[in-house]
Parts: sequence; C-alpha cells; structure tokens
Amino acid sequence: MNAYTQDLKHQEDELAIQYLPAVKAMAFRLKERLPSSVDFFDLSAIGTEELIKLARRYDEALNDSFWGYAKKRVYGAMLDYLRSLDILSRASRKLVKAIDYAVEEYRLTHDEEPSDEELAEILDENIDKVHDARVASSIYTVMPLHDQLQVGDEGAALAQIEKDELVEVIKKVLSTYKEREQMIIQLYYFEELTLKEISEVLEITESRISQIHKSVIQKIKESIGA
Repeated sequence: MNAYTQDLKHQEDELAIQYLPAVKAMAFRLKERLPSSVDFFDLSAIGTEELIKLARRYDEALNDSFWGYAKKRVYGAMLDYLRSLDILSRASRKLVKAIDYAVEEYRLTHDEEPSDEELAEILDENIDKVHDARVASSIYTVMPLHDQLQVGDEGAALAQIEKDELVEVIKKVLSTYKEREQMIIQLYYFEELTLKEISEVLEITESRISQIHKSVIQKIKESIGA
C-alpha cells in the first residue's frame, strides 16, 4: 500500500470515527422503542459497520454533508438487521394479527393488556409462539408503515398500491382522527419519540397510544381494500 492510499484510508476511517457517537445515539433511540430481547450492542455494531463502509466510498464532490449522506443508510441497515431476525420469521403473521385483535378486545373490558399466559389461553395457542409473536409485533411497530401494513394477509393488496397513492391514503385516514391522535402518529413516526415520551408530552397512557397506533394501521389497511 503506497503512502497516498494509506493516507486516504486514514482519512476515511477518521471520518467514520467522527460520527460514531451519532450512530450510537441512533441505535440507543431505536432500542428504546424495541423489546428487551433486541440488543443495543448488536444494533450499534450493525450501524458502525455500515458507517465504515459508507465512509470508505464517500465522495465529497457528490455530497457536501457526510452525515446527511450516511444517516438514512445507517438507519436502514439497522432496520434490515431487525427484518433478518429469526423472531420475525418464526412468528406467524396470522398469529401476530390475531394477537393484536385479542389485545384490543381484552383492553375494552380490562383497561390493560393481557399477559402472554392469558393470551395463550384466549387463543388456545402455545405460549412460546405467543411470546415470539408479541416480540415480532413490537419490532414491526418501529418499521416503516409499508412494512407494517404487510403484517397479515394484505401483501397482495399492497403490491397493487403505488407509494404516492399510499401516502394519500395515510393522509386521508389521519384526517379522520382528532388533532391529539394525529399528533401521536406524528411524534411516533416522524419525531421518533418512544411511547413513554409521548405519554409524558400528551399526558395520555402508553396503552392508549399503542391502541391508537394500531387503530390507524387497521384503518389504512381497510382503506386500501386489504
């Protein structure tokens, strides 16, 4: 390796090192919205690996801000890692949907979510499968809306929808909600606040926030005929 190449490699690695705290902060924020079984260090390592790759192929002439160029790709790598988890492939999407429905029904009469044991009894299902499906459901909630809308049997209907059309459907559905409920979706998806933080800002229970979130997803599915 000649001196020029070595110096270039050094500069690229310095660039990656400079943004390591930002990657760790991103991993931490994402981890706050995920179940305990997802490890912060795994998310951070995936993000760091992607950051180093991006630093080594970054062209300053094409992008004037490295972090502006890298941020979305690093976050995307973390989401890809979540999609690859065994927990998502093991959990039946049909069961995830059944659990979401059962939780809503249970909450109407008990004002709280059922335990895994209670859900297993309600659905006459193996408790380990119920646990995996609930973890999978929690992971899906941090995914882009398009991922979430494919949980269940709606993949075929979604495949027919153009991205712009989906955005219009989402806007239309949100317009039927009160301002506070629209704010919840805004804070969760666009400001990336946790349920706990939204609860503190709006003085509403985490359980109610989760309920509104799932209601919006269901209404969007119904609007596209899924």
